[in-house]
Amino acid sequence: MGVHMDPAAGRKIGNYMLQEQLGAGGMGIVFRAEDLKLRRTVALKFLPPHLTSDPLQREQLLREARAASKLDHVNIGTIYSIEETEDGQIFIVMARYEGETLKARIRRGSITATEVENIALQIAEGLQSAHSNGVIHRDIKPSNMMLTSQGVVKIIDFGLARALEPETQTLSGKVTGTAAYMSPEQAQGKQADQRSD
Repeated sequence: MGVHMDPAAGRKIGNYMLQEQLGAGGMGIVFRAEDLKLRRTVALKFLPPHLTSDPLQREQLLREARAASKLDHVNIGTIYSIEETEDGQIFIVMARYEGETLKARIRRGSITATEVENIALQIAEGLQSAHSNGVIHRDIKPSNMMLTSQGVVKIIDFGLARALEPETQTLSGKVTGTAAYMSPEQAQGKQADQRSD
């Protein structure tokens, strides 16, 4: 499959110019980028080679990304496309939102009961839409909730999302997610469903 490139700010990849690294974790590296063709700001998530080097796992990941990309709800971050570099590194092109994560908002100080209720209702509405479309997120946590400057909550980073169709079910025994936020069944490597979110 070749040597995977290390994305870096200032590098042009396809129609995108990487601008700034926004975050990194076990599921990849996220950059703010400019879409040179459509002249808009986007977020690019580069998936790590260990998730895409096995052909079976790669195909499962692509199926799940396709399922997540079909979600269309005001409280779910938009996925524009799934693309691949010349050396086979997969990246997801997503909408970039101005605002802050719920994690950052919590760190800034106390949140009123009204604000908490508003945030919780928007998260629940986004999850209900995902679940009704057969997709579970599996990594619900404050850093995966964007609070836009317009006050809209966006559930982002469906990087661990799983489609609920039988052919895309998670293989049992695999533990995926963020330890502090995992459901008990995820922590035990068991099958996750809507209740896990």
